[in-house]
Amino acid sequence: MREVNMQPYKIVSDIAELRRNKGISQHELANMIGIKQPVIARMEKGTTNPRLDTVIKIVEALDYELKIVPK
Repeated sequence: MREVNMQPYKIVSDIAELRRNKGISQHELANMIGIKQPVIARMEKGTTNPRLDTVIKIVEALDYELKIVPK
């Protein structure tokens, strides 16, 4: 199976920026989606890759939607 290298997922940096722009702390976001704050911190630092279901929960909690569109 071929692994795709997507540089520290741009989506994660986008999510972190959206979170900060909305004035939501990592702790608040974690509480909103039912995970622990260190998971958010590790994800934003790039030390762990987020699961798709976690990304979807975060995007929805920030009042956005995730779409896959053609390049």
